Amino acid sequence: MDVKGKTAIVTGAATGMGAATAAGLAAAGAKVALFDVKAGPVQETAQRIGGLAVTCDVSDNASTEQAFDTARAAYGPARILVNCAGIADFAPVVGAEGPMALEHFNKIIAINLSGTFNTIRLAAADMMRLAPVEDGSRGVIINTTSIAATEGSEFTSAYTASKGGVHSLTLALAREFGDMGIRVLAIAPAGINTPMMAQMPPDMREEIEKSMPFPKKFADPQAFAKLALHICDNTFLNGAAFRLDAAARSAYGAFRGLS
Repeated sequence: MDVKGKTAIVTGAATGMGAATAAGLAAAGAKVALFDVKAGPVQETAQRIGGLAVTCDVSDNASTEQAFDTARAAYGPARILVNCAGIADFAPVVGAEGPMALEHFNKIIAINLSGTFNTIRLAAADMMRLAPVEDGSRGVIINTTSIAATEGSEFTSAYTASKGGVHSLTLALAREFGDMGIRVLAIAPAGINTPMMAQMPPDMREEIEKSMPFPKKFADPQAFAKLALHICDNTFLNGAAFRLDAAARSAYGAFRGLS
């Protein structure tokens, strides 16, 4: 799908991978609505790239429906959705103060997994009503999962569970939406320089970088944005989760200090 002139929604777009993807789409000629719970930062990013800032909590039904209404009124229904909204989790299930609070687990699931599904259901409903474009498609949805989804990274139980859900959901929805010409894919990053990854304990970051065959460093968010734009362009890509990880693999036992 040629993104020029198409409406795109990017969640988690104030900073990091979301901001880089929104900027890349805007530079390619898309009309971009930037969703983020952080009103000030998303407004700054939107002004910089010429997009529409929309304050949105993807885990809240009313907030997200209103955000879609705002984007639709400004630019028309979206043919592109990139889900980058998410929060991290680096905590043991049972630590020095006892078991993890269930509220902690539920919050991460609500934002990372339920929030992703929330935007997908609304975007897909709009896409299904649109006429196909030049490549026969009606839209493309790109989710953000993680290598943690398939590697069982320790001390990230809530995060791993949420991203595992996104990973599984991606293929299921690609098959469900296929007859409507809507593609659903995911990017599974490891080691991207984002504000969320800045929360990572230094020892954990060092272990991840050491595990990368090449290059042995965290990537710029532009690496994610470039892959997202290629996915939009390459119509034959569908139902897959692409690892963006410099061939990194989780190192079992590396993070015992967190307990």
